[in-house]
Amino acid sequence: MNEDNNLRKGLGFWSLTAAALSSVIGSGWLFGAWKAAQLAGPESIVGWIVGGIAMMLVGIVFAELGMVKPESGGLVRYPKYSNGSLVASIIGLALWLGYVANPPTEASGVVQYLSQFHALSGLYNATSGNLTASGIGAAIVLMLIFVCVNYFGVQLFARVNTFITAIKFIVPTVTVVALLVHGFHASHFTDPKLGGFAPKGWGAGLSAIATAGIVFAYTGFRNAVDLSGEAKNPRRNVPLALITTLIVAIVLYILLEIVFIGATPNSDLTHGWAGVNFNSPFVDIAMSVNLMWLYWMLMADAAISPSGSSFAYTAANSRNVYALAKNRLLPRFFAHINPKYGVPTRGLFLNFVVGLLFLIPLKSWYGIISLTGALAVYTFCAGSVSAIVFRKMGLSRGNTIKGMNVIAPLAFVVATLIIYWSGWGTLWKTGIILLICLAIYVVTYFFNKEENVELRGGLWIVVYLAVVLFLSSIGGKTFGGTGWIPEPYASILVALVSLAIFYVGVGSGVWYMKKTRHFEQLEWGES
Repeated sequence: MNEDNNLRKGLGFWSLTAAALSSVIGSGWLFGAWKAAQLAGPESIVGWIVGGIAMMLVGIVFAELGMVKPESGGLVRYPKYSNGSLVASIIGLALWLGYVANPPTEASGVVQYLSQFHALSGLYNATSGNLTASGIGAAIVLMLIFVCVNYFGVQLFARVNTFITAIKFIVPTVTVVALLVHGFHASHFTDPKLGGFAPKGWGAGLSAIATAGIVFAYTGFRNAVDLSGEAKNPRRNVPLALITTLIVAIVLYILLEIVFIGATPNSDLTHGWAGVNFNSPFVDIAMSVNLMWLYWMLMADAAISPSGSSFAYTAANSRNVYALAKNRLLPRFFAHINPKYGVPTRGLFLNFVVGLLFLIPLKSWYGIISLTGALAVYTFCAGSVSAIVFRKMGLSRGNTIKGMNVIAPLAFVVATLIIYWSGWGTLWKTGIILLICLAIYVVTYFFNKEENVELRGGLWIVVYLAVVLFLSSIGGKTFGGTGWIPEPYASILVALVSLAIFYVGVGSGVWYMKKTRHFEQLEWGES
């Protein structure tokens, strides 16, 4: 814990907001609207709305957690405090893997967009949808740059990131206005030749929330919490930055989806929305309506937006490595803050190496986010449990948000539904990753000689994950299940079961905290 003293508290409201907003406006805005439209047609707008509401509920929960216990890597630490090492290990590893995939995701997005230039066309294979060997090499160089910017301290990161974020906000806003004025086809939203508003049925829009990059686009708001240990006046600035980021993101992404649907050229819709295939979605549309000034602006932003997002994610995830080491899940070697720069530099390099394991085999933006999107949502659930446990233990001490007793369980249920809506085809893959996380915990449990109380406090998370996977496998065919329980009854059952497990998790957390009383040694919120 003494290593925390080496962290530099240099992030104010604007720096925290820029860190969160920069993560939100990354490659998600460049590719998310296209992929969501490809999967769900105009109904993808519903996916952004539902996803935005869900993220706002989760964001309010995290805002209170950031007020009660500001700590770098807090999203990894909160489950440890409330429910013990079992929950913290599974959620912490899932969170870390979701974050560590961001730099390779954003780097591959940059390379894919830049392949639009003739001289760089060899970086991306449009037929396979993957980066070529030279494209992967270029992405690796970008990932190294992300590490270097973060290595030299949070102040340098804040200055660079705030400047980049201002540019990143302006470009998509100009894009929305330009495409509304030029080449917008209102008929695309209801054209029966294209299948109407929901060409693949209502379930496609819900599935797209996790698999098309919608969750991936929104989740950067968590960086305000991950960096809260380095914030000035965190109990004011963290929740304010978090909520501000989400409001801006929700409005912006809904507008981007609307203009993408309306501005897609008719010539690209001959095979319906599923047949829409762009190398560089908004760039291609700008060219089709002869807006060359917008084309060049987008090409410049294609390098800036994803890179800025990766700067922020690289910073936040190094704090998660630091927190995982404090939880004794990673070697103590990584529980170190560089005293000169005030940054967990060892975590930066670990994340770079692990990120290569995503980039090299998956080779594309969509290949990575389709796997990590659902994985990220699992991490939201534990935060809802922690928030209510802290309240019941009297640790909030005035740092509370009205309505949390309703918001937290609702956030848990909605997040679980998004996981379920991801579909069995995605969830069985994430299930394998979560099983690996559990196996790693079992090893550390015996290595660290932990007590049985750690298992009893967190057993509910294992039951929760198993139940969600089982219900997904037998649920509606809309979401890839066998159809043994048809929709909407399967979704209703998932909601009810998850609500029951939420309260089991809260009860387990209260029992755990009373049993261990570790929290008495820590600084908590003050009214």
